[in-house]
Amino acid sequence: MSIDQEKSSIKQESVSDYSKEIKHIDNTTANVKLANPLTGIPHDQLMDDASEFAKSHGLGHLEQEFRKGALVAQDPTAFESLSQLTEEDKSVLRRELTHRWAQPAQLYYLVILCSLSAAVQGMDESVINGANLFFPDQLGIPQTGPNASRNQWLLGLVNGAPYLCCGVIGCWLSAPMNKYFGRRGTICISAFVSFITCIWQGLTNTWWHLFIARFILGFGIGPKSSTVPVYAAECAPPAIRGALVMMWQMWTAFGIMIGTVMSLAFYHVADTHNVHGLNWRLMLGSAGVPALIIMTQVFFCPESPRWLIGKGRYDKAFESLLRLRKSSLQAARDLYYIHVLLEAEKEIQTGRNLFLELFTVPRNRRATLASGIVMFMQQFCGVNVIAYYSSNIFSQANFTNTQALEASWGFGMLNWLFAFPAVWTIDTFGRRNLLLTTFPLMAIFLLMTGFAFYIPEDSKARIAVVALGIYLFAMAYSPGEGPVPFTYSAEAFPLYVRDVGMGWATSVLWFFNFIVAITFPRLLGAFQPQGAFGWYAGWNIMGFFLILLFLPETKALSLEELDQVFSVPTHVHAAYQVKSLKHTIQKYVFRMKVDPLPPLYEHEGAIGEKHYAPGGSGHA
Repeated sequence: MSIDQEKSSIKQESVSDYSKEIKHIDNTTANVKLANPLTGIPHDQLMDDASEFAKSHGLGHLEQEFRKGALVAQDPTAFESLSQLTEEDKSVLRRELTHRWAQPAQLYYLVILCSLSAAVQGMDESVINGANLFFPDQLGIPQTGPNASRNQWLLGLVNGAPYLCCGVIGCWLSAPMNKYFGRRGTICISAFVSFITCIWQGLTNTWWHLFIARFILGFGIGPKSSTVPVYAAECAPPAIRGALVMMWQMWTAFGIMIGTVMSLAFYHVADTHNVHGLNWRLMLGSAGVPALIIMTQVFFCPESPRWLIGKGRYDKAFESLLRLRKSSLQAARDLYYIHVLLEAEKEIQTGRNLFLELFTVPRNRRATLASGIVMFMQQFCGVNVIAYYSSNIFSQANFTNTQALEASWGFGMLNWLFAFPAVWTIDTFGRRNLLLTTFPLMAIFLLMTGFAFYIPEDSKARIAVVALGIYLFAMAYSPGEGPVPFTYSAEAFPLYVRDVGMGWATSVLWFFNFIVAITFPRLLGAFQPQGAFGWYAGWNIMGFFLILLFLPETKALSLEELDQVFSVPTHVHAAYQVKSLKHTIQKYVFRMKVDPLPPLYEHEGAIGEKHYAPGGSGHA
């Protein structure tokens, strides 16, 4: 068959498949409306609507600002052509485009607080690492001896307790808590729960008591992990919103590193006459300190304007935006835009079960599958096995306990440092390409780490190769499977189900986090390190093929292009990617002359006008 015939065949097959499913896809119109509900409204009508809005919401004294703000909101890049704006207005808007990080101090205070929240998250996850060296023996669940198998399961259950709570209950509490307490209230409550439970963990004397304390910790971790990125996205201007989504993962990695530092800091703390195990109790309690800071500082930040508007408190929303923007024109523009967007959302969501539509609408179902895969693989790639149990792993490689913690700190530092390149590569190299490149590397480095345990125990090479393998794994993970899952999930879903879709994706993440935490101690005991690392290396190989077959690229696509990409039937996409893999191997590995494959998607020229969702996990 000729290339032209093959291209025609594929195109006809795609058209046929699209025609079968197009009746199910009613998202494009909704997406375009949610991208900017002001598109196409004549200027005179738009200004009259803005005037009426200002008068009817107690903001009549700002009528002129809202008239100008509505015009700018309709097309933020076309303000130079608006005769209604003064030169001073245009100067402010120009600087917003050319100096995107020149923001009010209040916004940076909010960013610092959100970064600290992410660091608390990381500390919550990693302080257990150092404590694992001590509390099992003291709480009656030693990892060796006649009951080793049972005790290994119990250690996993204790370590995984917060993530069991997050996956089953905690993440789903986020929506009602945000509804009644607001973004700041939810963050404050979850930080308070984190603070209390961190202290509580240090006061336990049985494994089941520690399990209960850590399970309750999940009520602090879950709502916080769902709320803080949304709060940051809703308060930040669009120009830096995407960078703040990335910042959550970056500073979580920083918190994981600091958690290991706390383990080192308290390692040599001696017991007192009436406190046994003071060192690991201080390790677990240390994560409560930054949570206390967040709890006491969060109400000094402005509330989310979007949440205030949803409650009808427009005057407070405008005051909040004035603290977060450089001028009243920008505040009026964003307030009016959020208002019309919320009205459009209410119209679109009326009478629809959005959770069911994640699975019943084919376009949504493919986004749900793709986001579920990247969230699942973030856990089963093996990174949290190292984050939670690296001290135990290094100890089995004949490190002393202090050396094991120092080596764990090295893993945390590399995990954080190598997250920085992702800020650039995720939007240049692409989400899919990053994953397809790093999954094979992670598999190789995990196998390298596992096989290193075959080196004789008295050889220094064993210590060196184990540490090198884990460090190389961190360097591969951080720019790929580290930041991609949250970024991908935030953009894959149509706007009208994005919040529900993110809730689903986050619950998948935490549930499988629990599965990893509970199973690894027993896995390590049954398989030994060689088999345990081989197990997760196998999952990385599986992840490569799951990404290859079921994960479309989403980098820099318009809403229409995203709908087109996720409307391609799964079997068509998978079959094409198998051909593409064969083509790539023939061309770049065997250096064969092969004809180019026809494109799977025809973005250019087939869609017409394009619309883009505002950056970040939230929109508006």
